Amino acid sequence: MLDLLRTLRRHAAVTPHRPAIADGTTTLDYAGLAARVAGAAQALRTLDGQGGPCVIGILGGNGVDWVVAQLAIWQAGHTAVPLPPFFSPAQWRHIATDAGITHIVHTPDADAASAAALGLPLHPVPMATASAAALDHATAARQVIYTSGSTGTPKGVLLEARQLGWSTTALAQAIAARADDHYISLLPLALLLETLCAVTIPLSAGARVTLVPDLAARIGGPLAPGLAATIADLAPTCLMLVPQLLSAWVADLERRGGAVPARLRYVAVGGAAVPPALAQRAWTLGIPVHEGYGLSECCSVVALNRPGERRPGTVGHPLPGLRVTIDQGEIVVAGPPVMSGYVGQAPLPSGPDQPAVWRTGDLGGFDDDGHLVIHGRRDALIVTPWGRNISPEWVEAHFLGDPRLSHCLLSDAGPTGGPEGGPEGLALLLVPATAAEAWFKAASETAVASLVSAAAASLPGYARPRRHHVAFARDMAALGLFTANGRLRRRETAAAYRPHLHPPGAIPAPAIDVPSPLLTEAP
Repeated sequence: MLDLLRTLRRHAAVTPHRPAIADGTTTLDYAGLAARVAGAAQALRTLDGQGGPCVIGILGGNGVDWVVAQLAIWQAGHTAVPLPPFFSPAQWRHIATDAGITHIVHTPDADAASAAALGLPLHPVPMATASAAALDHATAARQVIYTSGSTGTPKGVLLEARQLGWSTTALAQAIAARADDHYISLLPLALLLETLCAVTIPLSAGARVTLVPDLAARIGGPLAPGLAATIADLAPTCLMLVPQLLSAWVADLERRGGAVPARLRYVAVGGAAVPPALAQRAWTLGIPVHEGYGLSECCSVVALNRPGERRPGTVGHPLPGLRVTIDQGEIVVAGPPVMSGYVGQAPLPSGPDQPAVWRTGDLGGFDDDGHLVIHGRRDALIVTPWGRNISPEWVEAHFLGDPRLSHCLLSDAGPTGGPEGGPEGLALLLVPATAAEAWFKAASETAVASLVSAAAASLPGYARPRRHHVAFARDMAALGLFTANGRLRRRETAAAYRPHLHPPGAIPAPAIDVPSPLLTEAP
């Protein structure tokens, strides 16, 4: 059960003037936030759901109004469906049809013209207030999260009060959330993980949240400098980052200097693999990085490193109450936070004695102390004609330890007859960090090749790229090749840059340490 609304009512009664949430324009204490949520919920209850609860899309950028809308929809017993601002209008249309959206609630900064094209009733986030006494258990709360928005037909993950409530409680305990925390939100609230980190966990604990709308709107593309100064000025105790943001923060501190906030105690990093060298650079600067792992189908978090218990190179222990096993290398999760199912598909089997089970598609294993180690996606695995299994993420991590790179992608030419997957074998796309773009533009091919050689030195010969190509983040963002949390869209990026990575008729680089076909135990 999601107890957040009842907890909000209690905070409003016991600590009414404690700061709750701010976005640079609007600031609310707990009494003000509870009153706005109660008033908005009353207004939303009057909407016509065609004989039942409404399915309400939320449209707009990060801000206090978004949070009010999210909580009010839950309190009113409706289903909330965030319409990510980084999706296209065509993808919004798919979501509206697939989820059966009946109404759209929008913030003042929303793209209302595009929303109007969906042909659904539009409502600004209600500004009414009401007594917080009306807030209670959100037993009917439902959230539909759409992921993989690159094809125009993303899937809707259905989560109910029980999954949202369980995950909130488990994560709050895992990170030791407390009332004197100050959480700053740098990621889009349309992401489920940010809804948990910026809304349900801190507000359950009675903590303070500061939203940074301008920065959240730039995630997935080139970041402006000054991230370190923003974090220093806001002085958080906790925040959630994706590797792109962590890399930008670390580079900013290394280049310009500056201090890490004295009270900063916990920085969670997830959404993609964290290069070990990047994590070590962060800790050297005093950034308390803690890697985690999860996916929307499991309510975002499956495992994470706890405060004071971090194990480098792992994503920590699974959350208590989850059963995480490895089946032929694949991570399988069973327990309370596993989704009810995809919208429009049969629900996952579950019951009191039969927890829902989800096969993640991720490869991994456990170390001797039960810490989970992620190897990469099963569907991204490269299998060479010699029988070598290569996880691209494993190879890419060796390159992402270089601060001049923000992203990279390992590509295979395909089984077209060459000794290692094709006539050119493996190739690597290099994406410079913003601060290093000038270096790459001025560098000779020999200098870039030296960078590649140095980073690949510790890799076995069969996993070393034979070719490389440099692409800049701004150009890639214009092609829509980044996800909302800053990851490269692997399939789309490989297709877009294939002519550069695997040009027809290219002369392959010399083979290095070609393995015996009998040796197939590679990572």
